[in-house]
Amino acid sequence: MIVSEQELGAMSSLALAHMGDAVYELLVRTMLCRDGGLTAGRLHRETVRHVAAPAQARAAEKILPMLTGEESAVFRRARNAHGHQAPKGATPGEYHAASALEALFGWLWLREENERIKELFSIIMEDNDAAGRDRTDGAAP
Repeated sequence: MIVSEQELGAMSSLALAHMGDAVYELLVRTMLCRDGGLTAGRLHRETVRHVAAPAQARAAEKILPMLTGEESAVFRRARNAHGHQAPKGATPGEYHAASALEALFGWLWLREENERIKELFSIIMEDNDAAGRDRTDGAAP
């Protein structure tokens, strides 16, 4: 475990979301690079499209029914935390759901639950995977 359960429990939802933002973006970047054939500019645009609050809010909706009780509690706590104002192009609800998704991925990362991260990310990206292959195989985290 990267941090102790005590340290993890003491972390704010915003700290978890900060960590999860990096984890989620790394997963997206890995997926896009693995697919290949995109220019640097296109890689950037596609990454932004996937990590924008509205896209992350839709992703959260997809996985919510699959979360364990403990994961749901982390998600709810983060969704109800009040941080910054919603970014341009996102509603406050989308922003809160996106922050909760990031907090969940941060929490899972800090618990070193990499298989669970891969499982949830695979569900999120299911519809984007035209080739039908698991894009998260061997991906970092």
